[in-house]
Amino acid sequence: MATLRVSQSVETKNKLSNTLRNWLPILHSSLSELGEAMSPFVESNPVVEVSSGFEESFESKIPKRIISGSVTNSRTEQIEALTVQTKSLYDVLDEQLEAPLFPTPISQRIAQFVASNLDENGYYEGESEEFCKENDISIDEFERVRRRFIHVEPLGIGAKNLSESFLFQLENSEISDEGYELAVKLIEDLQEMHTYSENEHFEEAMKVIGSFKNPPAIEYLEDSAQVIPDLMIFFDEESGIEVKLNDAYYPTININTEYAVEHEFISQKIKEAKSLVDALDMRKATLYKVGLMIVEYQYEFFTGGNIMPLTLKTLADEFGHNPSTISRAIANKYIACDRGIFAMKEFFTTAIDEDVSNSAIKDFLLQIVKDEPPQKPLSDMKLLEMIQEKFKVTMVRRTIAKYRKQLNIAGSSERKKLYHLNV
Repeated sequence: MATLRVSQSVETKNKLSNTLRNWLPILHSSLSELGEAMSPFVESNPVVEVSSGFEESFESKIPKRIISGSVTNSRTEQIEALTVQTKSLYDVLDEQLEAPLFPTPISQRIAQFVASNLDENGYYEGESEEFCKENDISIDEFERVRRRFIHVEPLGIGAKNLSESFLFQLENSEISDEGYELAVKLIEDLQEMHTYSENEHFEEAMKVIGSFKNPPAIEYLEDSAQVIPDLMIFFDEESGIEVKLNDAYYPTININTEYAVEHEFISQKIKEAKSLVDALDMRKATLYKVGLMIVEYQYEFFTGGNIMPLTLKTLADEFGHNPSTISRAIANKYIACDRGIFAMKEFFTTAIDEDVSNSAIKDFLLQIVKDEPPQKPLSDMKLLEMIQEKFKVTMVRRTIAKYRKQLNIAGSSERKKLYHLNV
């Protein structure tokens, strides 16, 4: 009897292991790439047939309750908001080339020029001097604006070369001040970076540099993929908010269990096929649960309000995984609602600490600068102390400087001059 229980336990464990092995690439892929993610499992299995879910147009699959939503004005606008979208690199950039990062007409003109003169890798290759002559500005002014692309996504975009792209990305990295200083040296001396291996911060710096995109536009080198939402979320006054999987686009798996030949190979392939079905079901269940949680925390958004602070850790705790696993799970996933199509990651704020979002830090930073004494503006170190005391977090001064620049707040000495001028 004990032997039987052990045997059943091993069999159950193996089945779960197979399902999880199949599940991860299926979960991490976008809905439009799902068929490709499944192909390695399908091609080697003669008992499986898969039919694509992409044979009809997306418009024909939009639930009527989304079409009749109240946020957009007309049926045409609603369908346009929900049709399959293609976002090019320029589309993504265009949404960011405005205030507060580029607040003036000339800064926006420079930003548009930079965006229009990127090569296929995302590096800037425009004729800066010619542009400056035509617009009666200096190269220094042009470069000051171009360097604001440090804060534009995808990170590293608008740099002139690999080293500058890495420096752009470094400015947005969480790293100690000492690690940052070493990382700058490594980036400026890429060919000889091994000579710094004895430095105590070498491992930290290399780990950060190893996470950088190379080239910066790597996600856009191929034709932009179709944006197909995984979830439909719709609202009406009577029934409230409803979450629906977009399973019309899921591939259908058919398993032929009626092979004339009884053979161990066929039996094994049938088990593997069932494991693939289980993996697809796990994907659906996971993303549906993610959708329910997003609705719970972002209820105001779906009823016409704003997106509220929500960290990945909140979701990770619910699922019993770490935030990096959840981050990969929601990558390239989209939600359709009567306000349009949104990337799942847009419903989350990145976390400074377990319970503190960077948006909360920035809001507090804006408030304390607004209330600071004009005669003695607060230094970045003082701002750092106040933020650490308020939120009980550990940060570095460079992060405060980064947030300040993102919010278009000048340094303390510049603010003092501005206050004096206003007086």
